[in-house]
Amino acid sequence: MKTIAEINEKIKKGKVVVVTAEEMVDIVKKSGTKKAAQQVDVVTTGTFGPMCSSGMFMNLGHSKPRIKIGGGKCYFNDVPAYCGIAAVDVYLGATAMPDDDPRNTVYPGAFKYGGGHVIEDFVSGKSIRLEASTYGTDCYPRKRIETYINKETVNEAYIYSPRNSYQNYNVGVNVSKKVIHTYMGVIKPNLGSANYCSAGQLSPLLKDPKYRTIGIGTRIFLGGGIGYVAWNGTQHNPCAARTPEGLPKGGAGTLAVIGDAKKMSGDYLKGASFLGYGPTMFVGLGIPIPVLDEEMAYFTSRSDEDFCAQVVDYSGDYPNRIPKSLCEVTYAQLKSGMISINGKDVPTYPISSYSKAREIASALKGWIGSGGFLLTNPVEPLPGVDSGISLVTLDERTPEEMQ
Repeated sequence: MKTIAEINEKIKKGKVVVVTAEEMVDIVKKSGTKKAAQQVDVVTTGTFGPMCSSGMFMNLGHSKPRIKIGGGKCYFNDVPAYCGIAAVDVYLGATAMPDDDPRNTVYPGAFKYGGGHVIEDFVSGKSIRLEASTYGTDCYPRKRIETYINKETVNEAYIYSPRNSYQNYNVGVNVSKKVIHTYMGVIKPNLGSANYCSAGQLSPLLKDPKYRTIGIGTRIFLGGGIGYVAWNGTQHNPCAARTPEGLPKGGAGTLAVIGDAKKMSGDYLKGASFLGYGPTMFVGLGIPIPVLDEEMAYFTSRSDEDFCAQVVDYSGDYPNRIPKSLCEVTYAQLKSGMISINGKDVPTYPISSYSKAREIASALKGWIGSGGFLLTNPVEPLPGVDSGISLVTLDERTPEEMQ
């Protein structure tokens, strides 16, 4: 049994043994979990994929005379931000779209610049055009402002994402006869494609499936800088179906994360726009997993052959009812490029970037190995498999019907 405090002492002294999740798979295959638990101190993970529930808080600073943007309207490069906070505090969501986006056409959001692109430009050091209008008050008399901001001129800017790093996710297919446009990308008809979005054996929460070491306060790699787990993410569903050993068989845990956007990089926060769906943002996130004992050595060494995902029809089941799994496949099968569904060979397409996930895990390994990144003990655990928390659906009854 090791402690995080003991591992941090090794980091400070330059004696820590840190490997990526990929490397841990091979180590355990060769040496077994007991020996690996004795030898390895930290396993690093990584993921880089579209995470729509992401965004950035900013405090813009006060103009002369002062303006109360809160309650008014605010745009960054023509993309609207949420202003229902204080005078110059705003929140820019990754999926925000310009007002003139062709939302009512066949392909809303097609190839458009949205909130995720603004965030990428901001963290890359570019100047962003700010336009705001509001009503005047005695303490905030100004009614309109047009100027430019960047990460050197605003007071604070931090990424706060209500839901990142899904522990597992669906594989999207389309059994209908027409092409469909989704947040999983364009899915071809007649089972013409299977789209998936996970780093599999590198994915952070898959390597600590019971949330033993990941909790509120855990220090992480976020967007090329340092971030923290702020809370369990929205739609956190620890009671989702799992294997007997505890590996999630579909969407389960999620994380709410926070970090200083001024110290992040456009290399790891990338704006994107999905045809027929709209803007989003690719987020780079990595978590170090301390190998406290043999159980953690076991979990951190699970490979793509051990992790499975549910194949779901996005043409009917997903949008219209509680989706049912057509079948179950492993990430090894998905990464092979072809899976079988009802006897039909279906080509697979990754929406997330495995090469970028590998890059993040390697970067985090370097930070820890050089002594520049210490591990943290969570101040509170995430709701776990025994918490009784599960997803609910919206109740569409009227207040009278609910009484």
